[in-house]
Amino acid sequence: MIVRPRENWFRLLFIWNGSVLQSIIPQLIFMAVVSSLAVFTHGRVFGEKIPLNTAPFTLFGVALAIFLAFRNNASYERFNEARHLWGSLLNAARALTSQALCYIPERRDTLRMAQQLIGFVYALKHELRGTDPTQDFVRLLGNEQAERLHDRAYKPIAILNEIRRELASPPNGSHTSDTKLWMFDAQVNELGRIVGGCERIASTPIPFAYNVLLHRTVYAYCVLLPFGLVDSTEFFTPLLCVFISYTLIALEAIASEVAEPFSTAPNALALDAMTRNIERTVLELCGRPLPEPVKPVRAYQLT
Repeated sequence: MIVRPRENWFRLLFIWNGSVLQSIIPQLIFMAVVSSLAVFTHGRVFGEKIPLNTAPFTLFGVALAIFLAFRNNASYERFNEARHLWGSLLNAARALTSQALCYIPERRDTLRMAQQLIGFVYALKHELRGTDPTQDFVRLLGNEQAERLHDRAYKPIAILNEIRRELASPPNGSHTSDTKLWMFDAQVNELGRIVGGCERIASTPIPFAYNVLLHRTVYAYCVLLPFGLVDSTEFFTPLLCVFISYTLIALEAIASEVAEPFSTAPNALALDAMTRNIERTVLELCGRPLPEPVKPVRAYQLT
């Protein structure tokens, strides 16, 4: 995720870090070459003049803009839902920790549950990104539980089940009333709902046919555009075509990144930072030392 201070309008024109421009430079170079060839050949291919003007591109551009808007809205809807789910995860973790501190009499039991809760958050992050959680499990849960979780297919749910079991049967043998169990169970169910929502986003991408159609349409439009403009704009054709191509290709690139909110792309959610933030807030409620917050790996980019 790109996290930058608010810039004034002039500096925003020249920002490099955080822009998708650096990822689409090869495509823009290709469009510049095609546009230059169109100018050099006066719009001819193999000696034949391509009979294009600006009229069809105007109509086609309107349809393409509508399709791009649909694609970007669908992508941002997935991103926004993922953002809300992780916000709910933070709230549920705080609420469950606070309830355990107030309603479980033994502090040792609460600290154990808090470690399980933090381990659950890390397990969810690693499952969504397809990374190895072993190092975090050993740090938070110990070698024995890390080994038990190694072969589990759904590690967050396995840890959530351990949390539910510990809340229902405190190790010190004390009794937990039905009212307290109901309150705990509501928060545990909320954590399970969040896992299901995240798994749904991760396992059901935008239909591939949409991506293929948009990709082909954008590049066909950009490649044919210089042949429709060359008669009217002449030597300015490469400049205009590269700028228009930048707009369309950049929108497609942004939509592709935002549609996968759990990836490590620059415009995806900063799950490392969000996970550490949940760990810090749970430990602070328990009165434990706090780890350092996650720092940007590159200029203004949190992972």
